[in-house]
Amino acid sequence: MPQQISIFAENKPGKIERISGVLGRNGVNMRAITIADSGDYGIIKILADRPVDGCNALKADGIAATLKEIVAVKIDDSPGGLHKASSVLSKNNINVNDAYGFTIRSSNEAVFVFQVDDVRKTEKALGDAGFTVLGDNELYFL
Repeated sequence: MPQQISIFAENKPGKIERISGVLGRNGVNMRAITIADSGDYGIIKILADRPVDGCNALKADGIAATLKEIVAVKIDDSPGGLHKASSVLSKNNINVNDAYGFTIRSSNEAVFVFQVDDVRKTEKALGDAGFTVLGDNELYFL
């Protein structure tokens, strides 16, 4: 099951440098990152090749980090690609709590990562609709 690292961080200079330094020293490669600002603090979400190791390294360095299960799906990298996947979620009454995406250099595809309340239901709905739902090893090593 794919997971992302979620980090609660004070909104101040040096936070990304510290986090990326810890991950780099521990041989954890970031595949995607998103940062949400909410005033004095924010949430940093990282998709890494070794999320458990990365989360443990961050915690050992005193950084408030947790793991969160996610759903990652391949979509067409074209106008309407995300709409097709989001329509499946809407029809199945699945709420997206958070999301981000990125393109795959070697293809005409993109990956969209969904944070939802019911991971299994979401994977099933997308899979039944013909989408490729990525497992952890597929996702971490794209």
